[in-house]
This record gives sequence, C-alpha cells and structure tokens, in this order.
Amino acid sequence: MVAVLGAGAVSGIALNRGEPINALWFITAALCIYAIGYRFYAAWIAATVLMVDETRATPAERLENGSDFIPTNRWIVFGHHFAAIAGPGPLVGPTLAAQFGYLPGTLWILFGAVLGGCVQDMVTLFLSTRRDAKSLGQMARDELGALGGTAALIATFTIMIILIAVLGLVVVNAMKHSPWATFTVSATIPIAMLVGVYMRYIRVGQVLEASALGVVLLLLAVAGGRVIDESATLRVLFDHEGLTLAWWVMAYGFAAAILPVWLLLAPRDYLSTYMKLGTITLLAVAIILLQPDVKMPAVTQFIDGTGPIFGGKLFPFVFITIACGAISGFHALIASGTTPKLLTNERDIRMIGYGGMLLESFVAIMAMIAATVLDPGVFFAINSSAGVVGKEAVDAVAKISSWGYPVTVEQMQVLAQQMGEATLFARTGGAPSLAVGMASIFGSAFGESMLALWYHFAIMFEAIFILTTLDAGTRVGRFMLQDILGNKWAAMGRTSWLPSVMFTSAVVVSLWGYFLYIGVIDPNGGVNILWPLFGIANQMLAAIALCVATGILVKSAKGKYAFITGAPLLWLIIITSTAAWQKLTSDDVRIGFLAAANDLSAKLAAGLLPPDKAAVAPKLIFNFQLDAVITLFFVCLLWLIVFDMVRVCVRYLMGKPVPVLTEVPHSFTRLAEEWVRD
Repeated sequence: MVAVLGAGAVSGIALNRGEPINALWFITAALCIYAIGYRFYAAWIAATVLMVDETRATPAERLENGSDFIPTNRWIVFGHHFAAIAGPGPLVGPTLAAQFGYLPGTLWILFGAVLGGCVQDMVTLFLSTRRDAKSLGQMARDELGALGGTAALIATFTIMIILIAVLGLVVVNAMKHSPWATFTVSATIPIAMLVGVYMRYIRVGQVLEASALGVVLLLLAVAGGRVIDESATLRVLFDHEGLTLAWWVMAYGFAAAILPVWLLLAPRDYLSTYMKLGTITLLAVAIILLQPDVKMPAVTQFIDGTGPIFGGKLFPFVFITIACGAISGFHALIASGTTPKLLTNERDIRMIGYGGMLLESFVAIMAMIAATVLDPGVFFAINSSAGVVGKEAVDAVAKISSWGYPVTVEQMQVLAQQMGEATLFARTGGAPSLAVGMASIFGSAFGESMLALWYHFAIMFEAIFILTTLDAGTRVGRFMLQDILGNKWAAMGRTSWLPSVMFTSAVVVSLWGYFLYIGVIDPNGGVNILWPLFGIANQMLAAIALCVATGILVKSAKGKYAFITGAPLLWLIIITSTAAWQKLTSDDVRIGFLAAANDLSAKLAAGLLPPDKAAVAPKLIFNFQLDAVITLFFVCLLWLIVFDMVRVCVRYLMGKPVPVLTEVPHSFTRLAEEWVRD
C-alpha cells in the first residue's frame, strides 16, 4: 500500500502539466519513498553488506578521553549528527534550483537521497567506526595506498575549507542587519554551554531535564529577539554589517573547534535539532492544513541556462545546486569525523547514518515547497541580483514580468511591510525567499497578523540550521589537518594535544575565513562566486567518499555488493566532471570562471565600472581566477583517486598484493545497557 501510494504521488508530480498541483503530493511521495528505503534497502545494507555487530565495542568506548571520544546517548548523537549535516544545502539548494521549476529538483531530492546520499552516510559512518573513527582522508590513505590516499587527504581538506566558507556566507547574509536573528543565534551559544554543564555535572544523565531546559531557553531567546528588534537602544548592539558578522562567525568557529565537545558542540547541535525538527514538523502540519497549490511551473524556460539566479543548464547544474538534500560529500566528513567518536553501539548506525540523511532530504522537500508556493514573480524578484534585473524596483519588475512571471512594485512593497523588512528586492542567497515562503505558509495556516514574527523566526531558524554545520565542520577540519600533519609529526596527530589543537584550529579558521571574506565583499552577494564552487566541490567530495567505500567493499570480498556505492559514484563522476569542464571553458560570463574574470578585467580597463565596483574589481578578478584553479585542482585529484581505486580493485581481483584492510579487531562492548534493546 505504501509503495502504490508513493508511486501514485510521484506519477502525479512528474506527469501533471497545465494546472496547479497540491503540495500534499510532495509530502506523500517523500514519506512513502523514505519509508520503503529505510525499511528495506537500509536494513538490507546494514545486515547483509555491512554486517553491523551490536556486540562490538566502538571507538567512543575503547578510546574514551573525555574530550573527543565520549560514549553518548544515541538520541543526542542523532541530534548532533543531523544538526551537523543539515546545513545550507537542504534549505538554499532547492530554493535556488526552483528557477528550473519544481519537478527536476524534487525528483533528484527523492531518488538521489534514498539511493545515494543515505547510503554514502551510513557506509562511511560504519567504515570509520570500524577504523577508530579515522577521517575520510586518512581511511583513503590507509586503504588505497600512498598516491590515492594522499590525493584524497589533500582534496578532502581543501574541499572542506570551501564548504565551511559557503556555510559562513549564507549565515552572515541571513543575520546581516537583522538584530532579531543575530540576538537569537548568539543566545544559543551560552544556552548550549549551560545544558552541557547541566548534563555533565549538575544532573548527570538527565537528558530529558536538560532538553526541556534548553528548549524553554531557546523559545525565550526567540521571544527576546523581538524585544531587541523593537528597542531603539538595544537593536544597535545586534545590527551589524556583513563583515563584522563574518569576524564573529570566525571567532565562534575557532571556539567550537577547541572547546570539549560535551561543552558546546554536542549540546548546541542537539538543541538546534529540536528547533529544526520542530519547525519542519510545524511546516508540514501547516501544509497539510492549508493544502497550498504549487505556483511555480513544473519546468521553466530557464532550463536552457539563461536563469537569472545562476547560469547553467538543467544538466548538470540542478545536481550541483542541490547537494545536501540529495547527496553531499560534507556528510562523509561528519560521518568520519565527530559522529563515530560519540557512537555507543554499531546498531545505531542505520538510524543515525541512513535515517539522519532521510530527515535532511525531507527538509529539502519542505524548502522546495516553501519556495514554489510563492508567486513566481515574487520568487524571482527576491532571488535575482540587481546586476541582472536592475537596481531600481521599476526596472526589476519590468524585467521579471517580461519573462512571463508578472509582479508589481506595490506587491513587493506590501510583502516587505508584512515581513517587517524595508525591501525584499535582490535579497539573494536563497535564505530570504525561503523565509518569505515559510512565513506565508505559517501565516495562512496560523494567522496572517503574525507574518513579521514568522518571517524573522524563519530567518533565525535558517541561521541556526546553518551555523551548527559550520561549527561541526570546523572541528572536523581540525581533525583532518591533524591527520595530515600526524603523518609527518606524530604529536600533531593527537587530537587531545593542546598545541596541536590550537594551531590546527587557527589554520582551518584562517583558510575558510579568507573565502568567507571574499563572499562578503562581493557586490553580487558572493553567491555567484562561491555557490557553484561549493556544489562542485561538495559532489566531488561525495565521489571521493564513495571511491573509498567501493574500494573497501571490493577488498573485503564483497565485490558483488559494490554496486550500492559504485552506481552513485559513476553518476557523480559524470555530473562533477561535466560541471567543472563548463565552469572552466564556457564563454558565458555567468558560467565560466575565466570568462567572468576576463569580462570584468576588460570593463575595468575601459572604465565602464561604477566606483564602488571598480574598487573591489581586482579582488573579484583574482577570486574568479582562483576559483578556476581550485576547480581544475579538484578535478585532477578526483580522477587520480578514481583511477587509484580502480587499480587497487583490479589488483585485488587478480590476486595481487594490495594495502591490507585496517579494520580494528573485534572486542566485546562493556556498555551492555547501552545496546540491549527491548
């Protein structure tokens, strides 16, 4: 019955043309597909392919040190893992990809997650847990050999820097000149530290008490944000430019990387999960009550690559733009970074790895609905930059209406007033339009008099959603750099050695902080520069993770099951290589990095740029060229790793020597009460 209902819902979404389709079909299709995938495919992989063993001691138990390796309640681990992986991708990606229409992105979210993203997350978590929670790059070095492994170490660390920078950019854009969001997000830090101390020293093991305390304080922080926003005296303390917020975000990332995981990272991510799940559940309830029609066409004319939000054709850029909601390499870093250091029992790998990704995919479906229930004209007015549609509101609405999506200046002014904003034109990045869509749904279902409250609540929700990924990502980046340096200097590889912790954390924050700075000073909002690079890098990282997993499966005499990682790997190689080639060679200035750099250089030399753009043009030219170099570097590393994986697999199948499996020998768990279930 579930399968038939799901098939009917997917057919309705895919085949419907010429008349509105109800958003309930999206929710129905998603829930049915997720149920089938988790109940059968995930269970089969866990039992037959991975053979998880609930009697085996995990690294958290064997290597417990009170800082990074800590056996943790599985629900807290699930909360931390979900909060860490669920960054801007499932929110911003579907929103931006809606310029192609609702159909392409929705199908990719549903099937990409069940067959690709969830499998990658679960398998990577399992492999890292069996290898003392080693990072993805270190596993590649151990299992593939020095050449491919070193390339994977360098690639994963470099890609990680780009990913964190984009996370920071999205959260800065969401909080910029929004005292309400800035105060609420800031308040989550001391609240999380209080909860961490409460669970560790005041009421040990009382998870429900600590959770209740944290949730109450979070709700008070949301309410307090409105008080701050309405106070002429207090709002100036939290009303900041993007660059100021960027420095504060860097400082927070450094603190999250060096403090004990129980003090800030785990409780903050755990509490953020309540906010995330609560909001998504509320949004789903509102959609069920309201049953809104999706107003965006199934497919728009912008599939030809002329889209106003970002350049590029439907293939491959819909698969690059929507990363975290379908398949994301960043998840492999979390699944081989912080999560296996907290996992108490292998039996929870399916729930945390596969189930956590399913939940994120559902968030992406909610984001797609929230973006596409808006009038298309409003959607494009919010997400199109001034450089595309014009600085003046009159010019913008004329341009957008000429595309066949009518919108008026008065309509946008009324909407901005309802949301408590001065203007909603050219609020690029995806977060503002998603907040407008969510606020519209909440307002229609629960009271339109509270639209401003709902809008700022959604902005705060997005900022918290993203910032939790940034802090976990910085910590994982620290682990990765320690792994790399530990190959040359053993002491630097010790995750608890303070000099190594301080040095590597500072290096990681400095590197991603530079790219964050690039995005903040970009007059186009930074999205055009960083988001395509983010998508390509993220999917290449997923390909690297699947390379490592496929190689280990073959070496483990499970070659007949290698298709579970090999099939999504082949697809990712195709789309990332195609996208990278287009970003390097395209003559379209909205697609090609080098084309954009050359065009900007010519305009600067001819004196055609206004003074404000001319001042930052040299930096933007350099950054476009840097993006091109980084993209080429990533492609070369990816193919090197792929060929090395194939080489290792062929040698194994021919009976020739290959690097030995580094799985830690079985030892029985002593935490019986943690894994025996009723």
